[in-house]
Amino acid sequence: MHVILFDAAVRTALLPLTYARPVADLRIGSLTIAEKWSRHLQAPVSYLTQDYLSSIFPLESGPANLLIDGSLLPTVELLSLLQNIPLHTAYYEGDQLLLGHLDQDDLDALRQQQTLKARRKDMPNLPLLRIQRPADIFLHNERALREDFELITSGRTSAPLPDTNQLIGPADQLFIEPGVSIDGAILNTRSGPIYLGRDATILEGCLFRGPIAVNAGAVVKMGAKVYGGTTIGDRCKVGGELSNVVFQANSNKGHDGYLGNAVIGEWCNIGAGTDASNLKNDYGAVKVWSYADRARRATGLQFHGMIMGDHSKTGIGTMLNTGTVIGFSTNVFGPGFPPVFLPSFSWGGAEGLTTYRPEKAMVTASRVMARRGDTFGPDQEALFQHIFAESNSLRETV
Repeated sequence: MHVILFDAAVRTALLPLTYARPVADLRIGSLTIAEKWSRHLQAPVSYLTQDYLSSIFPLESGPANLLIDGSLLPTVELLSLLQNIPLHTAYYEGDQLLLGHLDQDDLDALRQQQTLKARRKDMPNLPLLRIQRPADIFLHNERALREDFELITSGRTSAPLPDTNQLIGPADQLFIEPGVSIDGAILNTRSGPIYLGRDATILEGCLFRGPIAVNAGAVVKMGAKVYGGTTIGDRCKVGGELSNVVFQANSNKGHDGYLGNAVIGEWCNIGAGTDASNLKNDYGAVKVWSYADRARRATGLQFHGMIMGDHSKTGIGTMLNTGTVIGFSTNVFGPGFPPVFLPSFSWGGAEGLTTYRPEKAMVTASRVMARRGDTFGPDQEALFQHIFAESNSLRETV
């Protein structure tokens, strides 16, 4: 049976983070949503996503296909339900498909937005955990880190912690993969587990308070202060002060500066001294830009930091207001506070924005990716061109 994670309508509400990936490729905890499902179901997964992403995230299907809304995280109850869905059955919440066991004909009908022949059933009243807005990623990250720690480390033995470090708290809540380099750090596992991925580097003077994940190949710079609820994705480089921040992968925040209650996409660079507020001066609830509503909307949250799409950057000393949303391939710099919403392919800051032409953006992206040994190819070029065209109307509003 083919396991397929599909993009539901919530994909728009998760922009700019889903411009360059399906919903299920979002990271929460140590793993992406897709990686969680693959481990729990012990099967490979593929994606039913936007047409312009399909060459990067291909669909694999057959006579029997288990479809799962990509915004759903695995829970015990949901996994139990999935084991007993007969073929030709689809579960809905209102008009929204959540789960289905479909044949190829029904899968084709779903792709063409036609009516399914599968038997329609109401979704049982189960405790569902869904990612429906960017804030949900940092809100649920602490829980996801704890669950992923158990999923990844169960039945395995950690590499030893070198004696140049200090551990505060239970040793079974620290897991070190092979190839990790760590010296002169203080790690506190009393408040949650700490996971250090394969070949990660933790430089001298780092302070960790769990739950935290530092994924494979990531680097944490000297003297960094990393608080709980933080995920440092694969091959990221981070420094300064972090609290409840999720880095997708391959992004840099290598210097001093504060980020809290934030989500950072892939291939981003946050300049030295960048500080992003996560609390208003009046301690009131934060409003943020909603791509679904094309307007700022109340979040009901007192703490909400920056949301940054892939390939975006800030210059040195950049100051960002509470709840700033930065699109895909946007460069933010200059004195003062820039707007709280910066559309994709914007260039500038408080003194005004101009359009960052995709031709120039792609040259920069190819250089950035080459530093990690990745290639900027035709699929990436098509991705940039599509997002530039799709985001054009938003650039006209600011």
